[in-house]
Amino acid sequence: MRLTGPMRAVAVVLLVGLTWLLASTLFGGESVSFMRHFLNSASQEPTAEPLTEMEEVRPRRYKCGLSAACPPKHLAFRLVSGAANVIGPKICLEDKMLLSSVKNNVGRGLNIALVNGVTGEPLETKTFDMWAGDVSDLLKYLRPLHEGTLVFVASFDDPATKLNAESRRLFEELGSTAVKELSFRDSWVFVGAKGIENKSPFEQRMKNSKSSNKYEGWPESLEMDGCIPLRPPVEV
Repeated sequence: MRLTGPMRAVAVVLLVGLTWLLASTLFGGESVSFMRHFLNSASQEPTAEPLTEMEEVRPRRYKCGLSAACPPKHLAFRLVSGAANVIGPKICLEDKMLLSSVKNNVGRGLNIALVNGVTGEPLETKTFDMWAGDVSDLLKYLRPLHEGTLVFVASFDDPATKLNAESRRLFEELGSTAVKELSFRDSWVFVGAKGIENKSPFEQRMKNSKSSNKYEGWPESLEMDGCIPLRPPVEV
């Protein structure tokens, strides 16, 4: 039978009374302190065990998922090219996602983010369809770039069909060595800069090849990260 309301209260009082009598019989004068300890123990919540040293250790997370922090006056970045024509590319800078499918600002072809090379401030993002688009749009975008502008590029699906000699030359002037041979459905990630004196160390290309493609008709996606030094301000 289930006790409810007043009957439950009566049962609790009887239980406490019986416990008091038993304690008086067994412990004599110590029954009061025993009952106080009993009641206090019942009302206190158990304390949590302190964390062990292993539990306190948590792996540190660095900007854009890098394995280590960048030096001062350097920008942390991560580029991921698209996977086939299904998963869009990503461009992360200083832990901020500039381009991604989640942001709904990627597209087939070349996905480009422009960044101020002195301040590290993102300037603009844009996509250029290199399969069915007009290459003149890309030329108008690249020609007037200011000195020191950083150019982040991640391919998606086909980055090269519409490229012509001038567009390839403009990317070469930004520091690319792979764009000269970039072909249909190659995977490509690249970071260059307007006015760069040497070739960029930040570039990867995966050739579209039936014998080695990871996906049917496409090579595997490329991922590249690193730290880019900021350009010193131009003295007037």
